[in-house]
Amino acid sequence: MVTSVGNFPDQRGIILGLLKGFVGLGGAILTQINLAIHGNQNSMDLLLLLSWLPSIVCFLCFLPIRTIKARKHPQELKVFYHLLYVSIAIAVFLLFLTITQRNIAFSQAGYAGGVAVIGVLICLPLLIAIKEELFLFKLGKQTMNPSVVVSIPREQLKEISKISLPSVSNVCKEPQRGEDFSILQALLSKDMALIFIATVSACGSSVAAIDNLGQIAESLEYPNHSISILVSWISIFNFFGRVFSGFISETLMTKYKLPRPFMFGLTQVFTCTGLLSIAFPYINSVYVASLIIGFGLGAQTPLIFAIISDLFGLKHYSTLLNCGQLAVPLGSYIMNVEVIGRFYDAEATKIGNVKNGKGLTCTGTHCFSESFMILAAVTLFGAMASFVLAYRTRDFYKGDVYKKYRDDMEVKHSNVELYSSDDKNNEHKIKTDDQSK
Repeated sequence: MVTSVGNFPDQRGIILGLLKGFVGLGGAILTQINLAIHGNQNSMDLLLLLSWLPSIVCFLCFLPIRTIKARKHPQELKVFYHLLYVSIAIAVFLLFLTITQRNIAFSQAGYAGGVAVIGVLICLPLLIAIKEELFLFKLGKQTMNPSVVVSIPREQLKEISKISLPSVSNVCKEPQRGEDFSILQALLSKDMALIFIATVSACGSSVAAIDNLGQIAESLEYPNHSISILVSWISIFNFFGRVFSGFISETLMTKYKLPRPFMFGLTQVFTCTGLLSIAFPYINSVYVASLIIGFGLGAQTPLIFAIISDLFGLKHYSTLLNCGQLAVPLGSYIMNVEVIGRFYDAEATKIGNVKNGKGLTCTGTHCFSESFMILAAVTLFGAMASFVLAYRTRDFYKGDVYKKYRDDMEVKHSNVELYSSDDKNNEHKIKTDDQSK
């Protein structure tokens, strides 16, 4: 993920949305592979598969996945949309497959057929990439025309050297938003504190809600088969939240200069409605909640990573990204143990209902009502922190966030060639096609 953001710094929201979306689909894909190989859902077989298959894939791919310096595609956004369409096709097929398997008994050959279709769909992004690489190769051949030589004045060369080699005095200055922060500078900044508060509050509450969704459905006396459907809904809408927030946030930020933290706050407000659907249940409210919370949490995930890269640069992005992720399990632990767990145990103790080796259980709308009201309030507090961050960074997002990275790519990927001649001034020259007119 870090490598891909480095390769496409001016499309990072889209990149993060796509990759995190595929992460969301990974579990469902591996489950289907396990069914095709073993024909059952035995946990030991699945654990064995998880122990070797992902490791082999990572081993095969760790050399090709690297930071590269290639020419920028003239229709890059269009290519990313093609990848989006493929990912949606995979998600829809997985949803269809899982629902069908719960209603129809599949043979092992049927499972294998489903995996074969998934394999073909997974290969489509690779075929798209190969096609576009061939296009760039042909385009590079057509545009190489060393017919005209244009000189660069000495003053311009000095300006170029100043841009590429910053002075020592600038290194000691406090970096501006968008520049490369050191790890300590980023972690101790007010912006990171607001990101941390929003992530602990909102994402922690969402993860805690998803962790308890099965028990929530049980307390409201939903049938057992409904619980498995809820899990599938969460996964699939989590995927949709991830990919769409990546694409939509990128469009709103680049075209309309809307701060990305503002969109982060909106997703948290949206998640509040799902939490309130559990706090004040109604007919089929858990289905609605699973859809909203799954989509909301999915939308928040790429936004966290994109905001960190926007504000603190890419030099230490890998470390800062993982520091930002630490807030999610921390928030989930607090909300699970200190809020949901305590309130559920208190309500179950009042009833004193013991259920077949499960200990005290609670049945009724009151079991999670108070705890999810608190979760909704905490999530709203996180949204307020996001809106404060959006206000603080509004001037930064009004500018061209990606200008620095586009300028770097233009210098590195252009067909410009500098060389020295034997004339009396020994001036540097440049070859370019644009001047041939």
